[in-house]
Amino acid sequence: MLLLIKSRIISGVVVLDLTGRLWILDLPLRDKINALLNEGHRHFVLNLAGVNYVDSSGLGQLVTIWTSIKNRNGYMTVLNPTNRVRKLLDITKLNSIFEIHDAEPDAVKRAGGAL
Repeated sequence: MLLLIKSRIISGVVVLDLTGRLWILDLPLRDKINALLNEGHRHFVLNLAGVNYVDSSGLGQLVTIWTSIKNRNGYMTVLNPTNRVRKLLDITKLNSIFEIHDAEPDAVKRAGGAL
């Protein structure tokens, strides 16, 4: 299943609702984030509730995205990772890098805290 991305803006924060797989054969998330950064957006929530699979390339994309956002003085939070994805973030210790939230209002508030 290809990665589907729906974006919306809440209080100046871009919320990206992702559905599908985040893996080596699919790079639209990185491209979408780069386009949004070029438009001047700096605050992001990645809603991973619909992501059922992440491989090492997908994890690499998340790290690259996080770095790109940080380098532009932005902030990113992760929202609702599935149990499988949450376990992967725990195993790889990326849960210590990404701020993970279970409630959208909390994720948006935190991501927009630098506004």
